[in-house]
Amino acid sequence: MAAQFVPYTPDVEDDDPHFDQNVQTVIAKTEAYITESVKAGGTGRALRDAHAKGYGLVRGEVEILDGLPPEYAQGIYATPGTHDALIRFSNGSPHAGADARLGAATGLALKIFDIPGPTLLEDEPDTGTFDYANINGPIFFCNTVEHYLFIQELFLNAPAYFSQGRPGAHRFFTDFVTGKGTLDQDDWAWDEFLAFLRLSKTPPANLLLSSYWTMGAVRHGDYIAKVRITPDPSFAAAVVRRDIDPTSAQEVFRPALEAELQERPYAFDIQVQLCTDLERMPVEDTTVEWPEQLSPSVTVAKLRLPRQDISGPENLEKMDSLSFTPWRVTAEHAPLGNIMRSRKEVYRQSSMERHKLNQQPRTEPRSVAEVLGPAQ
Repeated sequence: MAAQFVPYTPDVEDDDPHFDQNVQTVIAKTEAYITESVKAGGTGRALRDAHAKGYGLVRGEVEILDGLPPEYAQGIYATPGTHDALIRFSNGSPHAGADARLGAATGLALKIFDIPGPTLLEDEPDTGTFDYANINGPIFFCNTVEHYLFIQELFLNAPAYFSQGRPGAHRFFTDFVTGKGTLDQDDWAWDEFLAFLRLSKTPPANLLLSSYWTMGAVRHGDYIAKVRITPDPSFAAAVVRRDIDPTSAQEVFRPALEAELQERPYAFDIQVQLCTDLERMPVEDTTVEWPEQLSPSVTVAKLRLPRQDISGPENLEKMDSLSFTPWRVTAEHAPLGNIMRSRKEVYRQSSMERHKLNQQPRTEPRSVAEVLGPAQ
């Protein structure tokens, strides 16, 4: 059985000679946006440059399942057991404000506690925490740091484009495909643009009814994978507030999440999809969806959310003080690919800048109770 899965080797990733230089440019632009967001963002606080608006911080528990096939029982999933967890639900936009203005891209960031072994963050190797930062789409619209340089700028300035109606939208689309005029015609970002269009058509959904994927590939011990956090069907069937209309009120996602969690517990499946074909399941091209018929997603853990009350501004305050990064993982789960590699230092530097501007201590919690208090 193991022979059908592509083994992990370092050469599955491409080397980009301009990587470090481009990452430093992204960091500079990100820090400038975060600094300007204190006045321009409308909240009086420094905002994240993506997933700026959070919808709630939720207490949870991850049960790593026993009896997994050896190809899936890799890294942290090789040891069955239960771990406390925190979940941050958010909107994917770099802007805050009414839900109707932010789009339907949403995220689930997961922090698992009491995970042994050093993380891949050199400045905090011994936190004992393990993060996922997942989005509600199986693909992403950016493959390289070179592309990210102009795509980031477009998204940060999107309100200015789209406030001008159709002409502004046309300029946004043209600038996206051409890299704001920097790309040769043969290199226009058509794959990225088509992925963006696909994701932009994602219908709004209750946060508990969405699936959330790692933005790109990750190492899974001896193999290569993508990780999906998807609703447990039996719990999803019990959700009452299924239809989400962002135009019906200024806030729609958070009230629905609050109400559901006050009334009933919930559960997601944490699933691993192992790579079987690097051509059809590429590491460096995040615009390609990995076909389930080549390799189905297999449940390796349960993410359980007990009934709880997340209402009140203190929940949002505690959520805002936390940091999530796909690089706060052990080496067996390292993010893979050019764009995933860029997130390591970009996330670290942007988190440091945001916490400094908001005068928040930037310390990784050691337990859920340290953040939310003891379970009720």
